[in-house]
Amino acid sequence: MVYFSSDAEIDRIGRGLLDRSLPKAEWTHVAHFAAAFWLLRRPDMHAARVMPGLIRAYNEATGVPNTNSSGYHETITLGSLRAARAWLADRADRALHEALNELMASEYGRSDWLLTFWSKPLLFSVVARTSWVEPDLRPLPF
Repeated sequence: MVYFSSDAEIDRIGRGLLDRSLPKAEWTHVAHFAAAFWLLRRPDMHAARVMPGLIRAYNEATGVPNTNSSGYHETITLGSLRAARAWLADRADRALHEALNELMASEYGRSDWLLTFWSKPLLFSVVARTSWVEPDLRPLPF
């Protein structure tokens, strides 16, 4: 499946997250990875430092509370950023949208990919939501 046909589409998502103008209905699993790719290719931003605050602010702007049971999730965000960073490092010569389409067609594109590394109880715990927690099933390969 092709999600993006140009880098401009990814840029629109990244900028929409940054200025909180992205329609809430468009803030999907794919859009989270698009924003991650966008941030990772920007030399003026450190994705792991910037993305948590961007997601929290976007959530607040769209009426999603950041609590112990909803909104921003630290372990999912940082784990996904690690996957995105490794994926892009192996595809530095590819257009952003091509690399993202490839990631989404891989095992890491599935919304449940993290459950091969974290047990469901741990991944969805308050501790994992509020801070980075190492995987308990097997280590990340990146």
